[in-house]
Amino acid sequence: MKILLTIKQNSRIGFVGTGVMGKSMAGHLLSAGYEVNIYTRTKSKAESLLSAGAVWQETVEKLAQNSDIIITMVGYPKDVEEIYLGEHGIVNYAQSGSYLIDMTTSSPSLAKKIYEEALAKEMFALDAPVSGGDVGAKEARLAIMVGGDEEVFNVLVPVLSYLGKNIVYQGKAGAGQHTKMCNQIAIATNMIGVCEAMAYASKSGLDPDTVLKSIATGAAGSWSLSNLAPRMLANDFAPGFYVKHFIKDMTIALNAADEMGLLTPGLKLAKSLYDKLAAAGEENSGTQSLYKLYTSLTSVVNQ
Repeated sequence: MKILLTIKQNSRIGFVGTGVMGKSMAGHLLSAGYEVNIYTRTKSKAESLLSAGAVWQETVEKLAQNSDIIITMVGYPKDVEEIYLGEHGIVNYAQSGSYLIDMTTSSPSLAKKIYEEALAKEMFALDAPVSGGDVGAKEARLAIMVGGDEEVFNVLVPVLSYLGKNIVYQGKAGAGQHTKMCNQIAIATNMIGVCEAMAYASKSGLDPDTVLKSIATGAAGSWSLSNLAPRMLANDFAPGFYVKHFIKDMTIALNAADEMGLLTPGLKLAKSLYDKLAAAGEENSGTQSLYKLYTSLTSVVNQ
């Protein structure tokens, strides 16, 4: 089937999932002038979007039937599989020629499966997970890592550009998800270092905020150190990215690494610490709440 060369400004975009990040992302598409159809499990989470002009769809099936481009941003691979491949899923009800973009962090193998089943129905699927958290979503400067057919990627870049600034084609189906695993692996052990550095600063009698002024712009600098360390020090543990979702991502990465025969001891350590954090009741906190293991939950680390 011939791929359309452009996306019209009046294309209908279906957006599934309006959580911490999805709400901002869908809002940017509305502001850009697109007709945006919305579906999320909890309708109240979409009220601000509906008030801004988004159109509510009662089911994923109806959203798929009434959209030209469908974007999903949900929680877990099982949700992605049901939304795309379930009995009432997108692949069974979207129109021939539709573009499907899953921006959830999910498994590379599932991304390949969705791509293949979509193509069999003459639809074009990309896996396009993101990084940047709630701030990146609000400011439309997410990093977007894309897998799928490059021709399809080129068609959809104008749409993705309303959501992020660093949009990179990584390769065939599943490549976007593999790239996101690299991202999460790098973050996982870095978060341990950020927490330990801040705990060390406090324990040694330094002012951690002043310490940050020195180390955040040096060789130790990272996104987590600049953006999440200040939240830690302010006791702001609200989720920009949930602990439970980070554990999900690390589990996917560990499974994929095991399949490739790759050793990832740092990733295993990070997941073990986040598992302890979740067991202490912090699964719905932001990932920066790992800092609590070094302060109020110090005893949990030694269990």
